[in-house]
This record gives sequence, structure tokens and C-alpha cells, in this order.
Amino acid sequence: MNMSTIEQLHDQLDLGFSMIAIALFGVELLKGFFSRTLKKRGFLDMIANISTQIPSVLAEILIFSAIYAGYVLVQETFVSWAFPITIPVFFLTLFAADFAYYWEHRIAHRVRLFWTQHAVHHSSREMNVSVSIRFGPLEGVVAVLTHFPLVLIGFPAEMVVFSMILVLSYQGWIHTELIGKLGFLEGILNTPSNHRVHHGCDDKYIDKNYGGVLIIWDRIFGTYQREEETPRYGLKRDFESVNPLVVWFSELPQFFRDVAGAKTWRDALGYIFRPPGWTPEDAASPAQKQ
Repeated sequence: MNMSTIEQLHDQLDLGFSMIAIALFGVELLKGFFSRTLKKRGFLDMIANISTQIPSVLAEILIFSAIYAGYVLVQETFVSWAFPITIPVFFLTLFAADFAYYWEHRIAHRVRLFWTQHAVHHSSREMNVSVSIRFGPLEGVVAVLTHFPLVLIGFPAEMVVFSMILVLSYQGWIHTELIGKLGFLEGILNTPSNHRVHHGCDDKYIDKNYGGVLIIWDRIFGTYQREEETPRYGLKRDFESVNPLVVWFSELPQFFRDVAGAKTWRDALGYIFRPPGWTPEDAASPAQKQ
């Protein structure tokens, strides 16, 4: 067994997930066209989704190149107990990376600095496969932090990077309304139904179902919510723009205004590292002091 075999397996899985997503997107387009439900705004929203790949891909090339080089350097220099390169270890790495992704995703929702990037993914009022590639330019930064421990544990650095990519590739097909509930799989996998909940801005759906491939993490850590009524997609605040430039940087103007206008350094740090929507009044409230 060698890394080239693992790379071929990774490429086959990545291609398989991508082809499923592309096929679903084609069906979505045909359905929208023949049913006349694909309106001008929906089409422009798809264009905005695709446009986010312009800054995102450029950033991801640099980030993932740095991740790969950094992970390999650290492992070769400091970690002498790396697991062997085998098929079972590859799937074990994928399982561990999915666990790390759960925390990456949860942090991206609960730390405002990272939310400025991840909010781009959530700002669409639509739910279709094109939303799966709607990313903030620097969204991959938090992935560096949450997956780095896997390298220190001894998972091969190359497999960690491959697994990070596969967890994201898997999620292409779950951004759709074409597929209903999938029975017992709803309790195991991140399905379209489970992920529609995650994109809902209704109070009961906010900050739920963070899982990448598996939904079991949400069940273990208390963030699971099954789909009941159809979610209202998008951000909680009023955001309707389909202008690509506005979509790319939607959260940054208010973020910078809040940080710059903070009266104390504690407030500034609160605006940066506390959850979205936090204000200094929250810190002063009795509930926050307990």
C-alpha cells in the first residue's frame, strides 16, 4: 500500500460525490425551467453563488497549499508515531476529519470573526446545489486550527488534507430540496433534510446540524434538530442581495464598524470572538454574569 493508491481512492470518491451533485443541479435547473419556478432573482442568486469561487479558489489554493506544507513539515519534524498508510487508516482519518469538521463548523457559527466568512454560505434565500460552493474567501482558515491536532495524533498529513476535501465534496449533493427524508439514514448521515435545517433561519433551526458527513456528532453534542416545517433559508437579518461583491463581503462592513466603535478593548474583543449578535449590553446583563 502506498500514497498513490490512497490518492486514487480519494480522487474516485471526490469524483463520485461531484458527479452526484452535478446531476442533481441539472435536474434542479430543468425542473425550474419547465415549471417556470426559476425566476430572475433565483438565477442571479445562482450566479452569485458561483461567483464566490473567484476569491475563494484563489484563497483556498494558498491556504490548502500552506496547510499541506505545514502539516507535512510538522509531522516530519516532530511526529515520529504516524499511522501507516493503509486503506483502513484512510477511512479512520476520514472519520476523524469529519469529527474535526463538526467543531470547525460549530466554531464558524459561534465566533463572529469566523462567521464573517461562513455567513456568505448562509446568506442565500434559496436551497439548491449551487449554494454548496458559496463560500467566504477565507473560510478555510478555521479548518487549519481544528484539523491540526489530527496531524499531532499521528494521522498521515496527506490523508488529513484528502479527508478535509472529501468531507466538503460530500456536502454538494445535500444542498437540495429535490430529495425528501431518507428513513433511518437521517439518524446517521448528514442528509438533504438534515442540512436544510442547518440553512434555516427560523429560531428552532438556527445553529443546528453542524455535521459534515455524519450527523451523529450533533446527536452526541446536543445540536441536532430534525426537519419539521420547511425552513426559511438565509440569514436571520434582512439580506436579499444577489450582487456578487455584496455577497462576498456581506458581514465585514458592520463587523469593522462594531470593532472600531467599541468603547473598551474588552468590547472590541467581544465583537471579534463572541457569537454573532453579541453586544456589550449582553456582557452587562445578569444572565451573562452568572
